[in-house]
Amino acid sequence: MRWRGGQRGGGGIEDRRGMGVGGIAGGGLGVTVLALLGYFIFGISPETTTQVATQLGAAGSQAEGERGTPEDDAGLFVDVIGGNVNAVWSDLLMGYRAPTVVLYETGTATGCGFGQSAMGPFYCPTDQTVYLDLGFWQQMQTQLGASGADFAKAYVIAHEFGHHVQTLTGASDDVRKAQARATSQAEANRFSVALELQADCYAGVWAANAARVSGGEVALTTGDLEEGLKTASAIGDDTLQQRNGGRVSPDGFTHGTSAQRVEWLRRGYQSGDPASCDTFRGY
Repeated sequence: MRWRGGQRGGGGIEDRRGMGVGGIAGGGLGVTVLALLGYFIFGISPETTTQVATQLGAAGSQAEGERGTPEDDAGLFVDVIGGNVNAVWSDLLMGYRAPTVVLYETGTATGCGFGQSAMGPFYCPTDQTVYLDLGFWQQMQTQLGASGADFAKAYVIAHEFGHHVQTLTGASDDVRKAQARATSQAEANRFSVALELQADCYAGVWAANAARVSGGEVALTTGDLEEGLKTASAIGDDTLQQRNGGRVSPDGFTHGTSAQRVEWLRRGYQSGDPASCDTFRGY
């Protein structure tokens, strides 16, 4: 993937790495429950984090990290990709406002409660912030069988920005209301799946427009899409359930099957149009 061609990052990173774990409100129980949500790796759905934080009364406190563009390679990558994702959505969505991006290690306080690296990358709608522990890149490759390519990492980032888009468009709030009306957990999970697949599709939309808005400085190269699709396949609910030694239980799906995640990432990339990402059709 091309991203070092002089393209500047957005400069909107808050870097909390090396600061230690922030304050934890709600006690050890809150940390334990949130850590168990690590099963939903690769972006806990916004409504899940909000509900859990509310139930636990977790707020936490955290000293503010250094703001700007990180100087290390991994941090710079996040900043450049995030800046490009923001540029794409500013072009595609009227009234788009960029989220905050926080880099942290191990754990940190968030507007949705205490966040841990075991949760994977996630987006909190309460403070409109994407939280990334960059150690996930290695975990994604060695433990989940995903790709270690740059585009696979960028896909993770763009997926979380997709949740921010859903907050701005009201889709996340619509899902929360629909889940409140659901008569079973399986029905509520269907809406979570639709939300996650739409975020995958939005990641594909970003990838399709990245080169155009950056003048080619951020762009996919040969084989990049395939690496992203490999990662999408590795993190499907059915694949994760099998990897954890359990039986495949569709009623417990919250993010979609491997085939669905591949399909919607590809669909977003092929169309380059957010209108093609209506995963809620028929609901």
